[in-house]
Amino acid sequence: MTKDIRVRFAPSPTGPLHIGGVRTALFNYLFAKQHNGTFVLRIEDTDQNRYVPGAEDYIKEALDWCSITFDEGPGKDGGFGPYRQSERKHLYKQYADQLIKDGYAYFAFDTAEALDNHRKDHEAKGKTFIYNWHNREKLTNSLSLSEDEVAAKINSGESYVIRFKSPKDEILHLTDEIRGDISIDTNILDDKILFKSDGMPTYHLANIVDDHLMQITHVIRGEEWLPSLALHVLLYRSFGWEAPSFAHLPLILKPVGKGKLSKRDGDKMGFPVFPLQWVDPKTQSISSGYREDGYLPEAVVNMLAFLGWNPGTEQELFSLQELIKEFDLKRVNKAGAKFDPEKTKWFQQQQLQKIDSTILSQQFETILSEKNISTTLDLNVIINTIKERATFTKDFWSLSHFYFLSPSEYDEKAIKKAWKSDTPGLMHELTRILNDISDFSEDNVSAIVKGWITGKEIGFGKVMMPLRIALVGSLQGPDLFQIASMIGKKETIKRIENAIEKN
Repeated sequence: MTKDIRVRFAPSPTGPLHIGGVRTALFNYLFAKQHNGTFVLRIEDTDQNRYVPGAEDYIKEALDWCSITFDEGPGKDGGFGPYRQSERKHLYKQYADQLIKDGYAYFAFDTAEALDNHRKDHEAKGKTFIYNWHNREKLTNSLSLSEDEVAAKINSGESYVIRFKSPKDEILHLTDEIRGDISIDTNILDDKILFKSDGMPTYHLANIVDDHLMQITHVIRGEEWLPSLALHVLLYRSFGWEAPSFAHLPLILKPVGKGKLSKRDGDKMGFPVFPLQWVDPKTQSISSGYREDGYLPEAVVNMLAFLGWNPGTEQELFSLQELIKEFDLKRVNKAGAKFDPEKTKWFQQQQLQKIDSTILSQQFETILSEKNISTTLDLNVIINTIKERATFTKDFWSLSHFYFLSPSEYDEKAIKKAWKSDTPGLMHELTRILNDISDFSEDNVSAIVKGWITGKEIGFGKVMMPLRIALVGSLQGPDLFQIASMIGKKETIKRIENAIEKN
């Protein structure tokens, strides 16, 4: 690649950013960084009717949370700004006019009512109405009207759009970096609107002009734009510009495998489809986000990378820097990628293990503070005993509450299984053994208690299971002697005596 690589992520600020959009941004970012290129954020806000206040800030915050940092965009001018299409609208009309002048586009004055009548007439005959080569010279446009008639309509303020004049009887040979060679018969293409009656360009024109002016070399976008590829390539050709390379990413499918992943799927199955929580400014309804649900951004990025891409090895856990090194468009699949909520939790659990216990301890302190619990226990040690069984930091309390609070109730199934008629006697004897231990370190307590059990020639379960119930309240938790050494001799004996009294 001899050109400086420039890619763009161009979302519309019409609501929260779906994780499919984050995946598109991620793949653009990885490709750019791997080739020492530039990642551009462009806000495509030409559709002012659908504009949602706060959506642009949400997009930036979501990318920032995922460490998908843009090099150029709103607030970061790299010499190709402005980066909001609404601030570039003065640019587009001249390009639409150029296409008309060169014979690649035309004015169309057809009313919505007239077009609707044409559609209904075609439907009645079992046909589909397409505005293109086979009927455009019979409709109300500058191809069927004289120059004077066209001028009169424009001068009188009559509403019009500018349509692209799709070529007839041509086979277009296109190339997609992921899907390979594609052939399109231009006879099936409709004459898309490029410029609307409200004076704003459609996505098709604005996106091509902006990509050209911003010197975008690779357009990496979702599969839903694949049907527009022919038009976009034809527009580049009509302008006499070199087209960028195109790559269309596979859809992210529902967990059941059929259809595109939607917010409804997340609501139904209990997982987020947005990176951050979104509060609808109109209805105030709240949609959950991965950040607020406790996911690490590293886990979300790792999960998204595997939706449609694979490294060709057994490795599944990647840092962002490792992804930059390994990412390759040639290893992106054509087929849709099924979203797996449980796999996402697995990535979260694995990434949590990588975080230093000191950092996790600080987060755990916040959790304890919210529960009005102060402690002198070493949280680093506690974290290390429970981390492997945690998926989120919010799990820490349920996995470790027994370090801070004596059990107030006991698991019934555990009592039925482990608490027998001779258990109280054994527990009383155990308290006497523990009371005589001066060095209450984990290893020493373990050695003495296990030695006593062996000497009595009884099964370890007859002592260890009731002891666990006494200290924890159930048969769960890390090493018993580690718990005992952490809470201390006095608390350990107190809990055993409580268990005897209550069971």
